[in-house]
Amino acid sequence: MTEEIKKSPVSKASGLLRSSLIVSCMTMLSRVLGLVRDITIAILAGATANADAFFIAFKVPQFLRRLFSEGAFSQAFVPILSEYQQQRDFTAVQMLVNKVSAVLGSSLIFVTGLAVVGAPWLTALVAPGFISQPEKYQLTASLIQITFPYLFFISLTGFAGAVLNSYGRFAVPAFTPVILNACLIGAATWGVSYFPEPVFALAWGVFIAGIAQFLFQLPFLANIHLLPRPDFDTKDEGVRRILKLMVPALFGVSVSQINLLLDTILASFLPTGSVSWLYFSDRLVELPLGVFAIAISTVILPSLSRKHSNASVDDFQKTLDWAVRMILLISIPAACALFILAEPLLATLFLYGDSFQVSDIHMASLSLKAYTLGLLPFMLIKVLAPGYYSQQDMRTPVKIGVIAMVANMGLNVAFVYPLHTYYQIGHVGLALATFASACLNAGLLLRGLFKKQVYAVQPGFWLLLIRTLISAVLMSTLLLLYTPEFSQWVESNWWQRVLPMLGLVVGGAGVYVVSLFVLGLRMSDVRSPVSN
Repeated sequence: MTEEIKKSPVSKASGLLRSSLIVSCMTMLSRVLGLVRDITIAILAGATANADAFFIAFKVPQFLRRLFSEGAFSQAFVPILSEYQQQRDFTAVQMLVNKVSAVLGSSLIFVTGLAVVGAPWLTALVAPGFISQPEKYQLTASLIQITFPYLFFISLTGFAGAVLNSYGRFAVPAFTPVILNACLIGAATWGVSYFPEPVFALAWGVFIAGIAQFLFQLPFLANIHLLPRPDFDTKDEGVRRILKLMVPALFGVSVSQINLLLDTILASFLPTGSVSWLYFSDRLVELPLGVFAIAISTVILPSLSRKHSNASVDDFQKTLDWAVRMILLISIPAACALFILAEPLLATLFLYGDSFQVSDIHMASLSLKAYTLGLLPFMLIKVLAPGYYSQQDMRTPVKIGVIAMVANMGLNVAFVYPLHTYYQIGHVGLALATFASACLNAGLLLRGLFKKQVYAVQPGFWLLLIRTLISAVLMSTLLLLYTPEFSQWVESNWWQRVLPMLGLVVGGAGVYVVSLFVLGLRMSDVRSPVSN
């Protein structure tokens, strides 16, 4: 074991910008493959009843993964792990990793077994609208029994990723989701011939991907001498502190997940295809959200935790301000582009074969436009919440999240009923309610950080915002002027869609970047203000 790993676990960690770029590049690779995966699924299943069943079965373990893995657990575990790195020896870190892995793994085995046995009841809980459609209901329950063990493996994968991120090894955890997409593409391409119903191949692809992602991380944990040797001990000081922090964090993270679950429950009562329309539109919003916001959030949480442990208030404020600036630079132009190109982009990606129809493109584009309105607050939440978690303050985000959740419930009723009754687009109401509650959530998080005086706007912030807005307007003008009519996208073959779309994306990005440069933005303005 090297002294470098023992004494300075982050000595090789790059600056925040470089680390964020590494995570973003790996995540971009994953998201591109994710788009290929979604195109393949759209060709295979479209927006049919069977596609709805698979998306529900896939969402359920994903919902809980965000609680056990990258959600509440990670937010409680990383600050404690960072504290151990800064204030204790390497042996203490190893013991913490061993004991946490045992407690987490045991909990996951229990939850997974319960869900597999109770799959029919779980289906009734998450998709009650399917009960009146026996075949769809039974198919969903059968798929959940296959996909749910994914939770066990992906949560342990998230645990391994949290350890690696804390030691500056960001690339490996960021690359790992590529394996899921590769497995699903393989299942949709070659596995379907082995099953009478193609979505069963997708379900088994999810199961295999969970195992593969977990095994992939183990050699890298061994390389930093932190391959877990499970030691079940709930009385250990570190474990108890993590569990204590995890309880409020669980509520905090579960708020957004409960909102998504409520959306799924309501969508199950809407016309067939609603779940799929929301899924495909959400996937496009997840591209900038995952590539940039989650990447920045992943990088700043360990950094903020160390700065809090070292009582570096000024550096803490600068780091948080840097993260907000990066979000503004990315989210504003991304939201504008996705809104303007909603229908052409969906047609370019998914309008192939007979499973996905032009009407599906229209319906999915409406929810995509509604989601893009919330892209900025969605992304801000990802970087503002670590400002609390890094200080081991889990209660404040919980209170804010509960307020946002209650608002989302009321807005769902306010939007979905009239839109479904009069326009048959109830799924758009779900997206609009999600957007509005995200604005409330982000606003309250930001206000709380100002009141705690752990975030302060740094010099140059407002100038950067003005430059960003002007550049986004110029980019949007180009897209509005040169985007062909929707009928041309429908009537064209695949390459006649892809080439113009590439031209619009590259041209729009070029105008945005050049405009920023002409307005005076330089690389020095976006570099992290303090070392990692």
